Amino acid sequence: MEERKRKVLQAIVEEYINSAEPVSSNSIMNKYDLNCSSATIRNEMADLEKGGYLDKVHTSSGRVPSAKGYRFYVDELMQDDRISLDEIKYISEKLETKVHEIEDLTKITATTISEMTHYTAVTIGPKTTEQIIKEIKFVLLGTRMVLAIIMTDTGMVKETIIKFDEDISEKQVETLNYMFNNKLQNQPIEKIDGPLEEYLYKEMKGSVKVIKPIIEQIKKVLFEEEKIYLEGARRELDLPEFNSLDVAKNFMSIIDTKDLMADMLNSGFADDINIYIGEENEKEELKDFSVVTFKHKVDNKDMGTIGIIGPKRMDYAKVISIMKYISKKLNEKK
Repeated sequence: MEERKRKVLQAIVEEYINSAEPVSSNSIMNKYDLNCSSATIRNEMADLEKGGYLDKVHTSSGRVPSAKGYRFYVDELMQDDRISLDEIKYISEKLETKVHEIEDLTKITATTISEMTHYTAVTIGPKTTEQIIKEIKFVLLGTRMVLAIIMTDTGMVKETIIKFDEDISEKQVETLNYMFNNKLQNQPIEKIDGPLEEYLYKEMKGSVKVIKPIIEQIKKVLFEEEKIYLEGARRELDLPEFNSLDVAKNFMSIIDTKDLMADMLNSGFADDINIYIGEENEKEELKDFSVVTFKHKVDNKDMGTIGIIGPKRMDYAKVISIMKYISKKLNEKK
């Protein structure tokens, strides 16, 4: 694309992001240093429209970016250094909050992103089956009740109380601690399956009634439905795009559908910030929106995915700048 067209397209995209109003040649001539007349800008706008980068709004002489125009802007024109010193300080302070579990850090991150971008932040933790068990601890709470604590390499901690139909002794609990850790320590969670049960039944022949409820309850708590955390949906509904009842209803339906949100977050490449604009989203329900995600990894371990869902008129430069800085700060928390 010729340099002047690039400048005109960049000016239109950024002006439309700021104003949410169709952009005219006069408005960008007055606000942006393009070094050309209004007539020249109109000609360039007409060419950009023919090329599919701009759409004309029938009720106005102005233009708005098309999905193709946004994609070219994101790939070729956007400057991702749109973050101030005050914002850097704010992010740093938020992420320095002491947390005991990775889920707490994920929630803090989602809240911070939503506060700074005014879009809806969505997060999902690391896939449970891919995590490594660091320790399993059993604590006797009563004659027929045990607390099980499972800790993983990502910092995830799961707790569950197991009740029994018969008395269980402190010595049995000590044996359980030894047997479970001997078999599962430094192994992926998916190892908690048939082979483990067979091993435990063989080693603890007299305690079958104890082992069965333990295995069942641990599986239940570890393989439960992925938790999705969402922040800022109400704030986003104040944007002009949501004056359309259809768009607002579709948006609310999306954020209420856990499977859709999980699919949205689990798509894309692990080491990149992924941007999907309108029709680029695989799911039909997301065609009116843009989605930006990044997978948080530390030492090649999956720590979960953080995403933003917003209108196609998203401030991509701001969102990407903030995500890049947050990703950098999260990686420093090794």
